[in-house]
Amino acid sequence: MSVHLDDYQEWLNELEPESRELLVHAWADATRVFSARGLDNYVKGAAALRGLGKGASLVNAWIDSAPQVASEVGEDVVADLVTEALMLASKTSGSVIELVLATAPTAAKRLADGGLFLQYLQVISALVNQAPRGLRPMLDKIDVLLGQLTLGGLRRWANWGAHAHRTHYEEQVKYFGLNSKESLAMLQKERKGTLLVDVQRRINMYLRALWGRDFFMRPTSGDFESREGYMPFIEDYLIHLPDAFDAVAGQQGQVSATELYRASAAHAAAHLVYTRQPISAQALSPWQMALIGVIEDARVEALACAKFPGLRQLWCSLHTVTPAQAASAGDYLNRLARALLAPDHQDTHPWIVQGQALFAQALPGVLAQPHDNTASMDIGVALAHSFRDVGLAYHPRTDVQRAPYRDDNRYFWAFEAFDFDQSIAAGYHAPQQVRKYVNLMEMANETEVETAGDDAQEIWVLATELFPYEDMGVSYNASEGKEPLVPPSHYAEWDYLIQLERPAWATVQERRAKLGDLALIDAIAAEHKRVVSRMKFLLDAMQPQGVQRIRKLEDGDDIDINAALASLIEMRMGQQPDPRIMMRSVRKTRDISVMVLLDLSHSTNDRVAGQDHTVLELTRQACVLLADAVGKVGDPFAIHGFCSDGRHDVNYWRFKDFNQPYDDVVKARLAGMTGQLSTRMGAAIRHAAAALKAQRSARKLLLVITDGEPADVDVRDPQYLRHDTKKAVEEAGRNGISTYCMSLDPRADQYVSRIFGAQNYMVVDKVERLPEKLPLLYAGLTR
Repeated sequence: MSVHLDDYQEWLNELEPESRELLVHAWADATRVFSARGLDNYVKGAAALRGLGKGASLVNAWIDSAPQVASEVGEDVVADLVTEALMLASKTSGSVIELVLATAPTAAKRLADGGLFLQYLQVISALVNQAPRGLRPMLDKIDVLLGQLTLGGLRRWANWGAHAHRTHYEEQVKYFGLNSKESLAMLQKERKGTLLVDVQRRINMYLRALWGRDFFMRPTSGDFESREGYMPFIEDYLIHLPDAFDAVAGQQGQVSATELYRASAAHAAAHLVYTRQPISAQALSPWQMALIGVIEDARVEALACAKFPGLRQLWCSLHTVTPAQAASAGDYLNRLARALLAPDHQDTHPWIVQGQALFAQALPGVLAQPHDNTASMDIGVALAHSFRDVGLAYHPRTDVQRAPYRDDNRYFWAFEAFDFDQSIAAGYHAPQQVRKYVNLMEMANETEVETAGDDAQEIWVLATELFPYEDMGVSYNASEGKEPLVPPSHYAEWDYLIQLERPAWATVQERRAKLGDLALIDAIAAEHKRVVSRMKFLLDAMQPQGVQRIRKLEDGDDIDINAALASLIEMRMGQQPDPRIMMRSVRKTRDISVMVLLDLSHSTNDRVAGQDHTVLELTRQACVLLADAVGKVGDPFAIHGFCSDGRHDVNYWRFKDFNQPYDDVVKARLAGMTGQLSTRMGAAIRHAAAALKAQRSARKLLLVITDGEPADVDVRDPQYLRHDTKKAVEEAGRNGISTYCMSLDPRADQYVSRIFGAQNYMVVDKVERLPEKLPLLYAGLTR
């Protein structure tokens, strides 16, 4: 059904004559790009903008720009565009809104995706709130900015200028108009090598020349907080490529961004052409899936290279792994990928040779039946089984394919969907532990349940305390069931790029410490008995002895006879006497609370060079020696630990708290601690400082023991978490907490002094000396 402009006569009557005339001329073009619903939004949008009373030029800009935007990124975003213009009416002038509409086609053409265009509108909305005077000069330069920056780069560039020149309006205008050195420096910093929009037409023609068909590509912007885009991926038969690529180091020198785009697009197109049936992920482990993915990548590339031999050289140039790299499962994954792509590549490792042999054996069948991917499943499972002989653990987050052109393989995996309604009908629900109050006889008859554990559905509780026959000193009520978890704690995080805190950005989740073998701790104490005795002697020597007299005071409790006589002599000699003739008696007490915060990241599982011990084992030994000595002296102290899995999950353990005695339970917790995940140190320090702040001691010391710099899986900028940790240390200092770092990283001098201060750290170059160093450090810091 065709839509005529006359159908909107009542809306047209609200427009100025020049706007009506312009709409009549633009209607033919609009009907080519808009559906009936889109035309309705188009006309009603013009009438709504006319209702703002900001002049006909604003309406004319809408009439001219909306069809162009719809032509570039689809008509669905047009309604959001007019909504954004209406919302800006209360924040800025009509001329600026007109400029937003007039430059919208340029932005749509450069971004080339409806989702990215909507995010661009969000950048405009945020900027008008933070730096309204910078919006006009930025829009004047939008073609230059989007010609050099990705959308994420534009946002970071704009945020920096908005926060750096929040109250300096002249500098604000210069920055956003690209007329200041800071603006050009930030532009150069955020600039990427080649934008997809600049090469997309050439890549389309390249793929069409290869396979004689069209492929549809879309850009992805990646994370706004990072310069890195997403990996290439295929979804709904669309090839999603990063909106920008930098040149990368290749096998024989630099590979240009354009060549990287060719390689990525050709690899994704090969999947679309040769992968017709999905591979079921049911009952497969992550390692098996990773290997099947490598084999499937090799299968489609072998089929593509059989038809277009030149692709092999293009793809091989982007595989840089060598046989010497064998530190992780990911290294073997990448070595296998290179060996399968280049059959003449020499890699003598038995597992790689086995993979090449299995693939070569299956290759004739693969070439004969190009759409059958069962060989990928069979070879991947076989290699996963034989990899046990290599003896390396697989970590899905870090052990990934590093060839930059390959996608994330989501396209060919089939996962069984979880039907929530069906699960409810089947009675599926998360188990909840219920406390049931019972009488004495019920409790006496049912306490011996050998299969009951922490996940028991019912916990029976007595109204009064009942103690078991064994002299344990703990009642049934206290020993049975799970203790309630502490609610998650949210902490701000400092972003050094915008010089602002991100509120409630990191979440600390307290976990229950697992219990280990108590005999392990007793063995450590027995082995280092002399060190513990020496440490106790040092701490005893530092204990204050009785009352100390402070002399030479002008105001005190008693007269200092010696000082008074000296002043009298000076008066008789005609000299000016010293007025400080009083003294005060002060009772000296040792008043300090100390918390030891342990970094329990995955790297602590590494063995120390030339030693049989891991970093974690040496850390445990040091904590045991320190706890034994300090526990005998009586200083309040706590031992906590942390690791992280992104900003939403900073794991935190309390092995010993200030109000807990150093007993067998604490020792068992120390024996059970393990190393895992990453090191988001700033959030952990804030959480530890909150616990230490509650202590009433005159002095408070936070001692951080770590084997590396702050890092996490969701942060790529190495400076980001360093600056945040430094900010957390400064916050602790303002609360009266002294922070000291003992680093086990030999390279820590490069960053640890900037985080903790020049006098507040120690680098232990020989990690095996940690059990000896830590008690002595404690003695020195608590004098």
